[in-house]
Amino acid sequence: MTEQADKTGQQQGAKGVLHVAIVMDGNGRWAKRRRLPRHAGHRAGVKAARRTVEACVALGIRTLTLFAFSSENWGRPSAEVQQLMALFIDALNQQVPELNEKGVRLTIIGDREQLPADLVRQIEESEAMTADNDRLNLVVAVAYGGRWDIVNACKGLARQVADGELSAGDIDENRLAAQMQLAGLGDPDLFIRTGGDSRISNFLLWNLAYTELHFSASLWPDFEPKELEAVVGSFHGRERRFGKTSAQVSGDYA
Repeated sequence: MTEQADKTGQQQGAKGVLHVAIVMDGNGRWAKRRRLPRHAGHRAGVKAARRTVEACVALGIRTLTLFAFSSENWGRPSAEVQQLMALFIDALNQQVPELNEKGVRLTIIGDREQLPADLVRQIEESEAMTADNDRLNLVVAVAYGGRWDIVNACKGLARQVADGELSAGDIDENRLAAQMQLAGLGDPDLFIRTGGDSRISNFLLWNLAYTELHFSASLWPDFEPKELEAVVGSFHGRERRFGKTSAQVSGDYA
């Protein structure tokens, strides 16, 4: 990425794209096309994630949320699941120190009760190491599902009602949003899914209500910073109305 592109990207990012969410799909198909085992595709996917993090920093994006492992992925072959858990630990060990040096704050969302104890310990250490960083919020969803997120948030509110801290009549969208996994980070402005499929696959169901969507034919390991730049550029050409008319958005409404 050139210095001029870096400066332009930071200016554009500051204007509009503050939060990008990505479903990183296509690792297995990437490996299959090369007659490689699936875990080779997942390792290539880690490299693509690192490139994307660096590109987001250069573009001035404030938050990047990556869908790494869904609640439904537990249904995959046990050998693949074990390899993925080991890969997560390896990636944290290898990547987090350098991410910390670059000012990236790491947050893991999802159902940690489902994760191996050694992975949870590594997650906690990684989050603590990067807690004071503010150049980019890197959020990684592991053992995460959008429906689980909503149900979990409802349980949190129900406990508050049961404890007398809140009445049922006090519950509104803001209180529910405060219980969601992305609370405090803002909803994504732009959603990208690689791999050629046009669906959101139970990802951030609450938070994607008014997010702009982009579906890429690129398999995740082939997703390059130049494509991210192009998608962000396209985003700036979109009109985000949030239920209003174009005239209201432009200020010409009479």
